[in-house]
Formats: sequence, C-alpha cells, structure tokens
Amino acid sequence: MAARKFSKQREAIKEFLMTRKDHPTADVIYRNVRSQNPNISLGTVYRNLTLLAGEGEINRLNVGDGIDHFDADTSPHYHFVCMECGSVIDLEMDSIESITSAAAANFEGQIIGHRTYFYGMCGKCIKSRS
Repeated sequence: MAARKFSKQREAIKEFLMTRKDHPTADVIYRNVRSQNPNISLGTVYRNLTLLAGEGEINRLNVGDGIDHFDADTSPHYHFVCMECGSVIDLEMDSIESITSAAAANFEGQIIGHRTYFYGMCGKCIKSRS
C-alpha cells in the first residue's frame, strides 16, 4: 500500500480527537475543527474520519443511536452508553478478552474479536433526577 499524502486537515481532525474523551460525532468534530480551519467541509471531515478508522488510527463506535462516534484511543477498552443523555464514556475495568475464547468454544467458525457496550444511566443523569 502506498504511503498516504500528508493532510493538514486530517491532522487537525486527529489532534482534536486526541483531546477528547467524550467520543464526539462527525458533526461535533466538524464544528470544532472548522473553528481553526474555516475552509474545511463536512464532507472532508467524513472522508477523513472514514480513512482514519479504516486504517485503524481511530475507532468508529456504533453504540445503537444511529450516529457514528469516534475515539482516538485505539487500545482495547470498553464503553458505557447513557440511555438518558446519550453520552459515551470509557469504562475503567479489567479486560474481558476471555469472552472471545468462551464464544469460540462451541462455534465452528473463527472469532477474531468482539465489541462490547454497556448501557444504563450515567452519574450526571442520576444526580439530575434526584
């Protein structure tokens, strides 16, 4: 595969994502990156997010709300999705990687990984209900 050409816009997108822990959507990324790069288009943001996710430089999260969220942290970790406010939060927990071998135990195919999301209500939403 040929080396891809450097892109100031792509780097701005990556740099923005690396400052975030809230797993923003493409629209949020676009609005924020545009403040520094007024000529960037939403289409450019989408294309670069697709490219970065396809190359494994960022993660694309499909948490069930119909909107892709993006995460610069590509290390194995788990996410919590608040069903009240929609926030996507990294979970600090021990690895449950053994679930892959448990799933493969009675499966004739080959399992190479898994994605696990935990759902419920975040602490902020619980406090706001009190």
